[in-house]
Amino acid sequence: MQQPILEVDGITKRFGGVTAVDNVSFPVYRGEVLGLLGDNGAGKSTVIKMICGVYQADAGEIRFEGKKLENHNPKQARDIGIETVFQDLALVDPLDIPSNIFLGRELRTGPFGFLNKKKMAEESLKLLQRLKINIPDLSSSVLSLSGGQRQAIAIARNVYWNAKMVIMDEPTAALGVRERSNVLEIIRTLREQGVTIILISHNMDDVFAVTDRMVIMRRGQKKAELVTKETTKEHVVGIITGAIDY
Repeated sequence: MQQPILEVDGITKRFGGVTAVDNVSFPVYRGEVLGLLGDNGAGKSTVIKMICGVYQADAGEIRFEGKKLENHNPKQARDIGIETVFQDLALVDPLDIPSNIFLGRELRTGPFGFLNKKKMAEESLKLLQRLKINIPDLSSSVLSLSGGQRQAIAIARNVYWNAKMVIMDEPTAALGVRERSNVLEIIRTLREQGVTIILISHNMDDVFAVTDRMVIMRRGQKKAELVTKETTKEHVVGIITGAIDY
């Protein structure tokens, strides 16, 4: 088995007297899609916030490409190739697509640092073509886009910066069938291009459509680590709800 790109090793996180994550360990391998599953309050979001540097673990450690992540913050996580697409997407509705993709990392030109809008538009088009995302008019404001297109832009923005791993928090929530299918196709394309993905989702159809493995959490603890093709939706739901003591 290849070496993991990410190793979560015995991490624990407490908030006052509440233990949100309790001694959780799992590997993530390069180029795979790992589902991180569990009911609300299971600790999934806390785990990904420790990986991307929003929180620091109270115990245990996280290693990325063999190097321990210690007192890192979200910017440092991004700098080493860990990108996160949260549910709120953090898009700026009045701005066009290139402006959102390069938000906070704008390309500039000349001695006065003017925005290089032409270059940003060209790079945005190349990126969307690479990810097989079809948006006819890049000058459109993000506000005018559908939910699926907005999600696609949020994912594309993270991938542009040479992301090695992308964490996606409920990327198909509130989307219609066609838009959900388009987002899942983007995930498959990223996997084909060697990008590692951690997918948080409550949608079992989506999980079984794109993941290679899954980690199941309940009440802050890891309850199971399964190969997707070797299990069933019913079995996974049973572990999530506690009906099956795995």
